[in-house]
Amino acid sequence: MSADDSALKYRALLQISEALIACRDRDALVHSLWEALHPLIAFDYLVIMRYDAVRRLIILKAIAGMDRHDPDRQTEWPVEGSPLEVLLETKQPLYVPDLSLETRFRPDLMEVYRQHNIRSGFWIDLTTSRGMQGAIAFSSCQPNAYTPEDREFMQHIGRQVAIANENAVAFEEINELRRHIEDEKVYLEEEIRTEYRFDEIVGSGPALRGVLQQIQTAAPTDSSILIQGETGTGKELVARAIHRLSSRANATFVKLNCAAIPAGLIESELLGHEKGAFTGAVGQRIGRFELAHRGTLFLDEIGEMPLEMQPKLLRVLQDGQFERLGGTRTMQSDFRLLAATNRDLRTMVAEQQFRADLFYRVNVFPIMLPALRERREDIPTLVRYFVQEFATRMRKNIEAIPAEVMETLVNYSWPGNIRELRNIIERSVILTSGKRLTIPKDDLHESRPTTPAPVVTMDDAERRHILDALDASNWVVGGPSGAASMLGMKRSTLQSRMQKLGIMRRYVGTR
Repeated sequence: MSADDSALKYRALLQISEALIACRDRDALVHSLWEALHPLIAFDYLVIMRYDAVRRLIILKAIAGMDRHDPDRQTEWPVEGSPLEVLLETKQPLYVPDLSLETRFRPDLMEVYRQHNIRSGFWIDLTTSRGMQGAIAFSSCQPNAYTPEDREFMQHIGRQVAIANENAVAFEEINELRRHIEDEKVYLEEEIRTEYRFDEIVGSGPALRGVLQQIQTAAPTDSSILIQGETGTGKELVARAIHRLSSRANATFVKLNCAAIPAGLIESELLGHEKGAFTGAVGQRIGRFELAHRGTLFLDEIGEMPLEMQPKLLRVLQDGQFERLGGTRTMQSDFRLLAATNRDLRTMVAEQQFRADLFYRVNVFPIMLPALRERREDIPTLVRYFVQEFATRMRKNIEAIPAEVMETLVNYSWPGNIRELRNIIERSVILTSGKRLTIPKDDLHESRPTTPAPVVTMDDAERRHILDALDASNWVVGGPSGAASMLGMKRSTLQSRMQKLGIMRRYVGTR
């Protein structure tokens, strides 16, 4: 090697070292290498490859010397029958002076070399303390293009590139984590702004106690749960309660309402997409599957999910793997699925409107929520809860709920369930000008049912409510675990109400 060559290579090494220190991107890295080395070494193509040990794939990460945006160019290759397989076996760089004589590589790979007129190549493994990370390849259209001195120099470059490549991988992982955290923060802020959300489940009647017992039984498991019930019965509230009681409580609760997303966008919402995956995809978006990793995914109104999306959901539920739209990297997500519906999925399966295999996958533990008309004993408690909530928010002093008002609310059929009750109470608090609640009775129009429901008087509802509390406290009236405490009353007030309603021990067996 002449003194001039040594000086050029020394300057090239300095230039490359400076570039590698600042490099955070593999495309920038390969461009810097091309600029620094091309005047010194006769190569026509320079490629940096990543080795995916789990899938046994070679992934092209950066290319110089050919159109990297060529849509026909393959970006992933099996390791078998490739130069990287030889590197893995020999743990040594691989020099092929004449590819036309090579017999170790697969025919499809040899065809790519022929298409690009590649006659010789030198492959160097990129190995760090984390193991084999990939390889860098120098290729030439001339046979036997590299002297031993060239190859020694390229090996030295390869050791530096291995460190820079590891830094680039770490930087990509940090950026991915940062984007995930930022997207999760935006998602959680959207959830905080969700209008319909309760702080706790309100009520203590027998129907609700059965649901709460099911929640306590199923929540600690990791099984899929299907929450069924009419619109407005509080299915999301139950899903959040299950999440809070599960081992995933400290991770994210991610919600998607399948009925609120257009059919053409639901796949992108769940899987996410890469920039340019479709018209309007101006940036990368992380999907709900990825956001729910290690947490809970709640699919509300799952009966509205398009048929073409259902097998993709089933695949993710089976092996936890998916790809973003427009992406080639297989992602992994470990989440617990909670689903909800107000439709009869069994009938939909019979009518081929819902996949049977997906139904059995989500229906591991079904929970049926009662309609509000089936738990009228809880209506007084819910009314008081909502009145207090809205009166506090609107800074109104509402001290009493007239008996005739409560009786009207208890006897109404509530086709919209708790959501309708909450809206009526909010409107009532707005309209109330004094200290006694008034309700817009014109909003409570009953459609005449075929079989009229039995009328429940206010006294009957209150009697049942008090008897439920007494049963739960084993008929202990006072004290911290007594019925008065459960009902939020003073002991003397409860005793007075019991006397007025004729509640005595003899009612225990005759209710």
